[in-house]
Amino acid sequence: MFRLNPIGTIHSPYKAKKEAPHQGKKCVAEIEILREHEDGLKDINGFSHLHVIYWLHKSGSYSLSVNTPWDPEPRGMFATRAPNRPNPIGYSVVEIVEVSGNRLRVRGLDAIEGTPVIDIKPYIPLIDAKPQARTGWLEGKFDWKSL
Repeated sequence: MFRLNPIGTIHSPYKAKKEAPHQGKKCVAEIEILREHEDGLKDINGFSHLHVIYWLHKSGSYSLSVNTPWDPEPRGMFATRAPNRPNPIGYSVVEIVEVSGNRLRVRGLDAIEGTPVIDIKPYIPLIDAKPQARTGWLEGKFDWKSL
């Protein structure tokens, strides 16, 4: 077994799971980094986007077959971004709006108030962007530019 220690907390306008939009959309939220980790934010201002990894602390029991908002056919849980998982780890790529001390204001986070943050990492387009990536069963389901 292993242990995860939160590095901070998400402060979100969404107070309950049902309020949080799929994939965060344009919401601005705040990530409060614990004071003992604040020095780790040095040099983060030069980046426009971050990977944010968090613990879905209000996640419920999971099923290996999931219905998604984009398709009536049940899909395998690991082929979806459903929040109820064996290890309820959430992940978002967010845009940095502002950095002030131990607080990051970010756009595009879909987490609810009080969600523990596990880690943040800079988004690096040359490494992280994969324009040739296939979208599996989502191919042709909707206009990707609308997300």
